[in-house]
Amino acid sequence: MREMTFKMERPGLLETGQKVTVTEGVLPSSYYYTIDPSLAMSPNVPFRERLTTGEGTVVSVVENERGFYVTVAFSENP
Repeated sequence: MREMTFKMERPGLLETGQKVTVTEGVLPSSYYYTIDPSLAMSPNVPFRERLTTGEGTVVSVVENERGFYVTVAFSENP
């Protein structure tokens, strides 16, 4: 099981337990992931930490002074 945190700009777009799919984007030195359809975005991820699956489950949605953060669990082997 692997968890990744995504930044969400508005409340109420995702709920705990919801199944999501992610789209992978490529930068010159890393990847980034977007929860479809453009609900939240991950930070840049180094090539060696690339996701091997495109589906996960929301495990938490947290609001703090910087915004809304969604943690998604992906079932992949380490």
